Amino acid sequence: MAEADNKVLNFTVLIEQDEDGIYVAKVPDIIGCYTQGKTVEQAMERIKEAIQVCLEADKEEIMPLKFIGIQQLEVKA
Repeated sequence: MAEADNKVLNFTVLIEQDEDGIYVAKVPDIIGCYTQGKTVEQAMERIKEAIQVCLEADKEEIMPLKFIGIQQLEVKA
């Protein structure tokens, strides 16, 4: 087993709920890495699998950014 296989990466996961009550989990550090579930727990299980698939498929090394915080902004449309 290669040394790189033992590396642990820490990713920020955003969880939102759509209009149907489904939880959508996204990884901002990995373009196109998202999934959904009927519960937060299910979405988190699935996003872990999705991250592993994305890491295996991506030819470049992905380095997670340091999480600082999250804010919501209200904008008149």
